[in-house]
Amino acid sequence: MEYRRTTVRDMRRSNRSVILTDIYRDGPLSRQELSVRTSLSAASVSNLVTEMIAEGIVEEAGSVESEGGRPRVLLRVAPGFRYVVGAEVGETLVRVELFDLALKVVATVDRPIDAPEPEVVVRHVLEGLASVLSTSGVPADRVLGLGVAVFGIVDANAVVHAQTLGWDGVPLGRMLAEGTDIPILVDNGANTLGQAEMWFGAGRGATDAVVALVGSGVGAALVAGGSSYRGTRSSAGEWGHTTIMYGGRECRCGAKGCLEAYVGAEDVLDRYREAGGAELTATDEEAAFAELLVAAETSEPAATIMADTIGYLSAGFANLVNLVNPERIVLGGWAGLLLGERYLPRLREEVGRHALRQPYSQVSIVLCELGRDAVALGAATLPILRLLRDGGVLPSARVLT
Repeated sequence: MEYRRTTVRDMRRSNRSVILTDIYRDGPLSRQELSVRTSLSAASVSNLVTEMIAEGIVEEAGSVESEGGRPRVLLRVAPGFRYVVGAEVGETLVRVELFDLALKVVATVDRPIDAPEPEVVVRHVLEGLASVLSTSGVPADRVLGLGVAVFGIVDANAVVHAQTLGWDGVPLGRMLAEGTDIPILVDNGANTLGQAEMWFGAGRGATDAVVALVGSGVGAALVAGGSSYRGTRSSAGEWGHTTIMYGGRECRCGAKGCLEAYVGAEDVLDRYREAGGAELTATDEEAAFAELLVAAETSEPAATIMADTIGYLSAGFANLVNLVNPERIVLGGWAGLLLGERYLPRLREEVGRHALRQPYSQVSIVLCELGRDAVALGAATLPILRLLRDGGVLPSARVLT
């Protein structure tokens, strides 16, 4: 095996990464606080901060009083140093959003799609990218990267395997890179939601957590020891395709009895129709799901379907509690939020009936704090994460893995 020696340049970049990450995730922070948090000497912190201020990536953000000395200057990552774009690819909609580095939305565009065919998705993402840049007046060379959140498994080469949609080894990263010079990063939507919630939302402060996404499909991001757990080939977190009922309903993936076939919004609506429930007036999936939730207050068929849905979801959560022992489960996704807003206390109670008492006593079940747009927001963190890992060195590769 060939070993690569660590150089002074490597150490410097690593130290920059540690400082920049702390400033970004927990800032504004003073130089003194950074020295304590990173265990780097005051001189090293001062030199590296001065360097990053000169580059424009870090800026001063006011000061705070200190005990018996001069006020301490606070530091933050400069919001306008560069911009990032996040795209959420759904089954009926592609959302593209432009953010500054403080993740403040600068421009947004939604593009409805009839079917998520790869070529259609690529066209809409690229058109959405052009639209947000044109609307905002931000030049392409000021954009750090385009993060794209998709369904399915994304391998190290930005190739997507989405069995439920018939995507078998789709080179999505390469296809997108053919239409733009902006660096491309691609990840599973549950993972991007998870990263956003762990950084800025309901997962903040937890070291072992599950962020569950419930929409048309179902997935989860697993966090162990403060780091994302991806498995051998990045397919960990396909929670929606764990078996909840042997020989049960056929799932879109082709298997029978998957959790997604019972709690995914499309399948919940299908179960309601199969049960002979009154016809829903809404034709849009999200609107129809919201209508079903309202109907459950007065309609027995709707109430039965929603009670069953909460039961299946609670069993799925209990499996996570027993299997991975998280300290926190965060429920997100548009359908997950709609369910949680009405049924969270019942869901917690039901999970307690299915899970082992000891691990259940150690877990809290909460709702996503960042709202329904958190998947696109999480996608936008992908180029930011790369920037932080590289210590503020700007990327050059067009498709980043």
